[in-house]
Amino acid sequence: MKTIAVIDDDQPIGDMLEELLRQEGYGVLRAYSGTEALYLLSRHRPDLILLDLMLPGLSGEQVLPRIQDIPVIVVSAKVEVEDKVRLLLDGAADYVTKPFEPRELLARIAAQLRVHAAQPRSGVLTVGGLRLDTAAHALTAQGAPVRLTKTEYAILKLLMANAGQAIAKSVILDRISADTPDCTESSLKIHVSNLRRKIREACARDCIEAVWGIGFRLAWE
Repeated sequence: MKTIAVIDDDQPIGDMLEELLRQEGYGVLRAYSGTEALYLLSRHRPDLILLDLMLPGLSGEQVLPRIQDIPVIVVSAKVEVEDKVRLLLDGAADYVTKPFEPRELLARIAAQLRVHAAQPRSGVLTVGGLRLDTAAHALTAQGAPVRLTKTEYAILKLLMANAGQAIAKSVILDRISADTPDCTESSLKIHVSNLRRKIREACARDCIEAVWGIGFRLAWE
C-alpha cells in the first residue's frame, strides 16, 4: 500500500483529502503545521506528500527544501504563475490550485507515483541479463561488457528504467536532451539500431523492440 502524507492545517480540506485517498486504497499520514510535518517525516517515509503553503510555524516554502527524494505536490490557494514556477524550480513535483477537482488530483498523484517508482534507487539497473551501472556508465549483457556511446547509454538507461513500456520517440528525445543535445529524431533510429546490434553481439538477444507508431520498448523475455 502506498502512503501519502497530507500536510495542511485546514481541517475540513485535510479530512476530505484523507477520505478521498483512503477510498482509493492509499494509507494516509497527517500533519497540521510545518514543524509537525518535519517531525512526521523524521519518523515515517511516505511515498508522496501533499503540501499546503500557508502553514502555522514553518511555511510550506520552508518545509519543501527539507524534503529529499519524496515527490511533493503543492496544493495551495496561491494562483500566481510566479509562485508556481518558483516552487517547481525549488523541487516540487507538481502544483495544484485550490479549489481542485478530486479526480484531477488523484490522476496527478498516480502519475507522480509512477514516475518516482521508475527512477532507480541505486546505482545499478538490472533487466534480465542486462546490468547497467549508472555510476560507472558501464553495461554488461549476460556478463559480457558492452561499450556504449554517451547517447546509447542515455537511451538504454531510460528504456531499462521503464522496462516493458513503449516509450515514444518524442519522450526519449526530451528525456535525454540534457545529456545528448545532438540527438535528433532522424538520428535516434540509428543510435537505437547500433545499441541493439551491440547487445545482440554480446548475448545473442534482441531485447529492444520498435513499437510501430510509438517508439521503442525494452523487453527481456
